[in-house]
Amino acid sequence: MIKNVDFVSIPVTDQKRALAFYTEKLGLTVFTDQPFNETQRWIELKIAGAQTRVVLFTPEGHESRVGGFMNMTLSCDDLDKTYAELSARGVEFQGPPRKQPWGVMAIFKDSEGNQFVLSEK
Repeated sequence: MIKNVDFVSIPVTDQKRALAFYTEKLGLTVFTDQPFNETQRWIELKIAGAQTRVVLFTPEGHESRVGGFMNMTLSCDDLDKTYAELSARGVEFQGPPRKQPWGVMAIFKDSEGNQFVLSEK
């Protein structure tokens, strides 16, 4: 049976810029960084305490996916605190955290224009 999600892929245009954003601004750590082909690297990042990794990679022919709304939500323990910390590091949010019927959330953009929901668990 399926037991977990190994990784999710985030489409990026500039892997070097994206790697700096995800490590320096969001605090993820490098799990794997190796050549994939002549134009791309296979970059897997770890989120502290999480089993699922994040891959900064765009398959050929899928470049149009870069800069869209990502169908995944990142979570944190204290959204107000995380929002303040990430904003201070230069992460661009659409606005401050908002209460929703299902919880508290904020939307931010990465270095490539991809948009993510950040929620409080």
